[in-house]
Amino acid sequence: MTPNSMYENLMTLPLFKGISYARLSEIVGNTRLAFLKYLPGEPMITAGEPCTHIKFIISGNVRMTIRNESDRVRVSQTLTAPAVISPDFLFGRNTIYPASATAIDTVSVMQIEKNDLIVLLQSDEIFLYNYLNILSTNAQKAVDGVLAITSGSLEERIAFWIIALTQMDSDNIVLTAKQRDLYSLFGVQRSSFIAALDSLHERGILDYSPNEIRVRSRRALRSILLRQPD
Repeated sequence: MTPNSMYENLMTLPLFKGISYARLSEIVGNTRLAFLKYLPGEPMITAGEPCTHIKFIISGNVRMTIRNESDRVRVSQTLTAPAVISPDFLFGRNTIYPASATAIDTVSVMQIEKNDLIVLLQSDEIFLYNYLNILSTNAQKAVDGVLAITSGSLEERIAFWIIALTQMDSDNIVLTAKQRDLYSLFGVQRSSFIAALDSLHERGILDYSPNEIRVRSRRALRSILLRQPD
């Protein structure tokens, strides 16, 4: 990848929104950066690993999977360059990655160490606002979900659960679990759970089988919680 194409990819990320090409070139030139390459199928991150850097996917596709302790429920998603891996876990009380990440094809990553990112945030107001907006958007998912749950709509509860475990710019989202585990998790009868899935399927939002739920459109799923999507 040439520097020009890398810059063009980075400038499409929400984190760099509004930053000029010249300013981005200056940031890259004056900030300690690490460039990593992963081969197809190579592990990139292990769930529970400390999050010490912000990682930008500048080319390639990454498959991320989060699972419960018994491995009976798994949620997988694909991040396609340009994207950022779990940017909201670099700060706060819980600074460990919630999901494992594996390269689907050849993946290039640019990463910035936490302390260097702090210096960058302090030196550039636009960059700071963009990062705060990302953190705020992710934090507000919890409020949207609580309000949805109180409405009593099972469709909204399912939507919140999947949205909360995936990133805004992800696709190819798959929830893998036996149906009985899921309707027990939501505290409903099987008939009610299947009816909710049928409703979401008829609206073109997801497909399902006895062991999988495949999201056709995260944006449409998100619109169930909000009157406007991400």
